[in-house]
Amino acid sequence: MGLSVGTNVLTAQYLGAGQHKDLKETVHTSIVSSALFGVILVALGFILARPMLNMMGSPADVIDLSELYIRIYFLGMPSLMVYNYGSAILRAVGDTKRPLVFMMISGVINVGLNLLLVIVFRMGVAGVAIATVASETVSAVLVLGCLMKAEDAWRFQWKDARITWEKLGHMTRIGLPAGLQGASFAISNILIQSSINSFGSVTMAGNAAAANVEGFCYVAMDSFSQAAISFTGQNYGAKEYRRIDKVFIYALILGTASGILFGVPAYLFGGKLLSIFSTDPAVIDVGLLRMGIICVTQFTSIWMNAPGNVCRAMGRSLFPMVNIISSVCVFRVVWILTVFAAERSLAILYMSYPISWILAAIAGTIYYLYVRKKNLEGMEAA
Repeated sequence: MGLSVGTNVLTAQYLGAGQHKDLKETVHTSIVSSALFGVILVALGFILARPMLNMMGSPADVIDLSELYIRIYFLGMPSLMVYNYGSAILRAVGDTKRPLVFMMISGVINVGLNLLLVIVFRMGVAGVAIATVASETVSAVLVLGCLMKAEDAWRFQWKDARITWEKLGHMTRIGLPAGLQGASFAISNILIQSSINSFGSVTMAGNAAAANVEGFCYVAMDSFSQAAISFTGQNYGAKEYRRIDKVFIYALILGTASGILFGVPAYLFGGKLLSIFSTDPAVIDVGLLRMGIICVTQFTSIWMNAPGNVCRAMGRSLFPMVNIISSVCVFRVVWILTVFAAERSLAILYMSYPISWILAAIAGTIYYLYVRKKNLEGMEAA
């Protein structure tokens, strides 16, 4: 999925530079390759579901249902990939409303099918997974239909549906580091989840409930970091380097404000929010512990994400990847093997999140200032 960042960046850069032929090739390469990547992920999900759950130390009372959910969920990967790549194209050209509308429609369908399949047809975990796959398919069809009806250079046409290997190479060069970064996040999160699993099913439930609430706060905040990719890419393509400073600063200000405005109230009203997922007091206590550490400090993660996304939009993807892998992923692994191992408590485990965000933010900001200086020097030399 991180490769869709390459789609966003290339689309924005070619649009800003007015290179319509390259833009058209990027759009078609993105859609075709996303579907192919999705098919590969279906196979991987089926093969690796059980081994990965065993590796994570999933409790015996949930592992069978977890495997069933994952295998059904991965059937929706082609749809999820097409939606992600298609929405990346739309956002890169400035259309952020329709991807939102499509996702809202998908969300309503997901909720409706959950109620139908779980409550009426009593399909349990399988019903939840099927609802997710169906809703993702709807969102993919909607975004693809939107691209097919476009009247501009980013219109998708089946007759031109092919991979241009040069464009795929550029997308990979920019997006692969982001993809590896995301995979590294997943690996470190697996290790954290394994540590959480060791505390039992109640802790797993409280942690999952809190993570769902945090997800709303995080997406609202990180949307400004994601928007910075499109704005930066277009200005970089048009060689308007000084405008990128404004993009960077606005993303930080708006993202920080959003993180605080969503994160702090989420914790203050955490008991009521968590009761939506479970009425067990023990589950709610675990969720509040996590939210008290992560929701309140989550605004610092925009300072980790924004510098990296702005640099990626200028075609510099390697350092942001190295920064996140070392400052976040490696750090968390070391934290678990040392600090958490010395004092096994959930509070100590959760503290690894804000500390890693701050470390990555410092290094990422320094690198952005370095790239900015190089761009301005090149502009002055030209």
